[in-house]
Amino acid sequence: MFIHLKRGEKLYVNGAVLRADRRTSLEFLNDVNFLLENHVMQVEEAVTPFRQLYFVVQTMLMDPGNSGMSAELYKHLSHRVRQTAAHPGAAEALDAAGLRVLDGRFFDALKILRSFFDRDDTERNLTAKLGDEAAA
Repeated sequence: MFIHLKRGEKLYVNGAVLRADRRTSLEFLNDVNFLLENHVMQVEEAVTPFRQLYFVVQTMLMDPGNSGMSAELYKHLSHRVRQTAAHPGAAEALDAAGLRVLDGRFFDALKILRSFFDRDDTERNLTAKLGDEAAA
């Protein structure tokens, strides 16, 4: 697998942070967990249920030494999201992402969770709008 990095771009590989000092390409010759900088979510961005799950999985990928504790948090949060998510297909997506997490295929789990961000945002905006109308 080839990864192309721009100057100054970061890459998270098996818990290590790499930064390119110039435009470069890397080829991974074996299985590795990695995350490109533009897929890294900051804690203040984890404001919806699927974004929170994403953040937890991202933490497992970036800090493998604490992945056991993060996995427990993921199980708990996933259970909560399953009970409250009204999105069609949410339960199936949570099951699929959970299996990827158990298999250590964190990047695949992140892709599944990221696919629900728009639905989460729509639900959050609707809830905020209803709350504003009720307060008025």
